[in-house]
Amino acid sequence: MFKILKKRELNPTVTLMDVDAPLIAKKAEPGQFIILRVDEDGERIPLTVADYDREKGIVTIIYQRVGATTEKLNALNEGECICDFVGPLGVPSHVDGLKKVAVVGGGVGCAIAYPIAKKLHALGAEVHSIVGFRNKDLVILEDEFAAVSDKLCMMTDDGSHGTQGLVTNALKELLESGEKYDEVITIGPLVMMKFVCALTKEYGVKTTVSMNTIMIDGTGMCGSCRLSVGGETKFACVDGPDFDGHEVDFDEAIERTSMYKPFERKAREETCNLLQKEVQ
Repeated sequence: MFKILKKRELNPTVTLMDVDAPLIAKKAEPGQFIILRVDEDGERIPLTVADYDREKGIVTIIYQRVGATTEKLNALNEGECICDFVGPLGVPSHVDGLKKVAVVGGGVGCAIAYPIAKKLHALGAEVHSIVGFRNKDLVILEDEFAAVSDKLCMMTDDGSHGTQGLVTNALKELLESGEKYDEVITIGPLVMMKFVCALTKEYGVKTTVSMNTIMIDGTGMCGSCRLSVGGETKFACVDGPDFDGHEVDFDEAIERTSMYKPFERKAREETCNLLQKEVQ
């Protein structure tokens, strides 16, 4: 059992938890993830390691309440325990040797982008962070990004915070102004990453994406996280989650993800109704 040490709402749908998991904290690196079960009867879901403290043995996760399991997870409070918390899984992000990088995050994907930006900053790289949200109420980790970025572009779709526009608008402006990046690292909704990669391909800039697909076992056995990269089948859990964005078949990945939405919506509604009855 893994105790929840801290729980904090970052916005109306996104929550941060610090979990007591010293063995995972000892080995975790940016880009890796854990798989958890809320209780013995629960499903397995992957969540990226948003941060870690090796000395205190703490692993930080950030999740958006979008399905049945994240609703159950969010019903837990500080001092309560998560049944299973396994990791670190996946291949760490390759950041050594990079001197100047643009980190592009969208929505809750910024929780994955932040530890990468933090690591790059610690290694002495020049970090330009571009983060985007639909509106100011959904902004997360702004102060954290500011602390590890040499340049921070805050974007919102409606202009209610930062600059109005998409992350691709800010990235294109930087590229056209003459900024030269060793690499662009982008993490967020599949559609966002698809268009970031289309833009960077025009400018010949290497681009890495984090493919946070549906997973079950996290060991490559089930095949649910498969995707096509450069015409070959890869598994996000063991081959990734980072891949060359110019090689990923985003259309296929988007189609596969949408297949499960009706089931996820039904499961979430049932769970929300159950939790409400338990509260009453």
